[in-house]
Order: sequence, then structure tokens, then C-alpha cells
Amino acid sequence: MTPPDTLQFSYRALRAYPGRTALILLAMCIGVAAIILLTSLGEGARLYVISQFQGLGSNLLIVLPGRSETTGGAPPLLGTTPRDLTLDDAIALYRSPAIKEVAPIIVGAAPVAYGSLEREVTIMGSTPALLSARQLTLASGQSLPDTNPRVAAAVCLLGETVWKELFASRNALGEWVRIGQTRYRVIGVLAGKGQSLGMDMSDMVIIPVASARNLFNAPSLFRIIVTAQGQEQLAQARRDVETIIRQRHDGEDDITVIAQDSLIGTFDNILSALTWALGGIAAISLVVAGILIMNVMLVAVSQRKAEIGLLKALGAPTTQVLRLFLTEATLLASAGGFIGLLLGLGGVFALNQLLTDFSVQPPWWAVIASVVVTFLTGLLFGSIPARQAARLDPVAALSGR
Repeated sequence: MTPPDTLQFSYRALRAYPGRTALILLAMCIGVAAIILLTSLGEGARLYVISQFQGLGSNLLIVLPGRSETTGGAPPLLGTTPRDLTLDDAIALYRSPAIKEVAPIIVGAAPVAYGSLEREVTIMGSTPALLSARQLTLASGQSLPDTNPRVAAAVCLLGETVWKELFASRNALGEWVRIGQTRYRVIGVLAGKGQSLGMDMSDMVIIPVASARNLFNAPSLFRIIVTAQGQEQLAQARRDVETIIRQRHDGEDDITVIAQDSLIGTFDNILSALTWALGGIAAISLVVAGILIMNVMLVAVSQRKAEIGLLKALGAPTTQVLRLFLTEATLLASAGGFIGLLLGLGGVFALNQLLTDFSVQPPWWAVIASVVVTFLTGLLFGSIPARQAARLDPVAALSGR
């Protein structure tokens, strides 16, 4: 029997049992589609988190109070610190020639009111360096005054959402809003930024850091964002930050300096592993589908004993019978894999239409792996009933035994 004859014979055998064939195809389709969809979600999450970190700006260092250390069996925790980060600490960092900008940050929440309207929002106190460090742009007006950061000023920048809610998209420049119990003059409106690491930059008001210190009665800083002169100066800037703060804190290493690149690399590794894990979980469904192929084809062998016995009585060698059943299993796996691939890609397209802010895309390895694993699964689990059929005695098979 030539290969085309073998293929045609197997195809007709599959068509003779449409219910059984559809059941196996459905199982294979679900397995492949699950791999494509789950790995696409994992890859989309990875790209989303990386884009969020990259949206913070480039050449960044984040200075946190407290020393990052390991305490027993728990994950790395932020240890206690003998003293907090202060505004003077942040100003002292300008002594380093490798540092371009320093943005001290104080964060709190307070009601912002204009006229009869009031809205509870996040208040961020900082300096003009914050806008360039976080890549924030102004839709109108001007930035915070570039003056002595120790001096409070009653001015503010409104996020886009705050501006629309309080002023109904009218011109807000020069108007006065009340934050807590203090009046601030609006000097600028931020352009829409959206979410950044879980913080809605549009639903925020930015005031000078000294004003935030008075507003929240907070002598210490939440963190400091440092911008290096360039990528090549990033390591030197980090060493200088640690040295300067150590000198100011009586020789204590009581801060944690995190480089943006290391954060991106860490999250990239974690989410890549998550994507592989999701693909592995989905691949289990392909193994289940392979077992289904094996069980259904074992039943088919018992149903087709007379047909197998006739083939062997007519002179078909054992290898030919083996090849026929393996061809059937391969056809089922290939067709199921192809249909499942189309369904998975269709599901990815549908998710991209529904989730406009979250890009879902399958990694290339998942597409290749799903097809290859489907083919190998069908071949592996189809070989067991194929060998059983090939070993049947022709006389016993013809008699139905």
C-alpha cells in the first residue's frame, strides 16, 4: 500500500466514525487553544509590567529608607533604619557629578476642593525634577518653581482627571483650590499619563515638597528618585548615593538603592517563568487528549477486528497495519492542533479587542511548542493501540475473537 493509499484509507476510517473523531478533535483543540491563550496572557503581563517600569524614565535610581536584608526564612524584607531620609539628604546628593537630577518625594492623600466640588486624591510633594524623571508632560501652564526646595510655595499642578472633575475641562490656570486647609494656586495641568505601577498619575495633585511636608507634617521622605547623567554613569551614581547617605547617617548603611534596570530584569525573569508555568499547565490538557486518543483507538481496534483480520489475510504485513493506525492518530493530532491553533489565535485577537490597555500576544515558542507537542502526543499515545492492532492474529480477528 503506497503512502497516498495509506493516507486515504486512514481518512475514510476517521470519517466512518464521526462522533469518535469529533470527540478527539475537540480534546486536542482545547489543549492547543489553552496553551496559546494562557501563554499569551502571561506574555502580555510581562510586557505590560516592563512597559510600566520603562515609563518611569531612563537611568533611574530609586532610594528607599531602610536596608534591604533577609530575616530568617521569609522573603527579603525592608529592615529597620536608625533615621529616615530627609530633604537635606536629597539635596546633598547633588554633590555627585554622576547625578543629573534628584526628586525627593512625599506622598499622602487629602481632599482637593474648588467651589462646591471636592475630591479625595493623592497628593505628591516633589520638585521640578519629578516631571522629567517620571516623563510627565504639561498640557498647559508651567512646572513647579525651580527654587529652594526647603521653601514652601502655595502652587500646584493638577492631574488631568482632577482638572476635569473640578473644573469641567475649563481653564484652571490662575485659579485657587483648597488642599486640606490650605489654598494653592493652579499653575499647570498635567497631560494624561494613565496608570504607572498601580498609581493613577492623572488622578493626582503635585505640590512643592516643602509644602507637602507642612501639609502632612511629615519630616521624612517617602523615597528619592535619582537620575544619572547617562547609562554609563548609572553605577557611579549608585555608589555616590550610598557613600553620601552613609556619611550623613553616621556611617550607617541604612538605605536601599534600586536600579530601574535591575527591577525590569527581575520582573522579566519572574513573569517569563510564570508564562512557562502557564504553558506547562495548559500542556497537561494535551496529555489528557493523548490518553483520550489512546483509549478511543483501543476501542476502535476491538470494533475493527474483522477489518484488521481481512487486511492481514489479504497479505498486509504487520508494519502496514501499524502504519495505518499511526497515520490515523497523526491525522487526528495534526487536525486538532491546527484547529486549536486557529481558535487560540482567534481568542488572542478577541482579548486584544476587549482589553485595549493590555496587549495580549502569544510568544513564538508557545505556538511552535503547541503544534509539536500535539503531534508527538498523538504519535506517542497512538502507537499503543497501533501495536495491539498489528499483533492481532488474522484468523482470530476474522472470527471476531
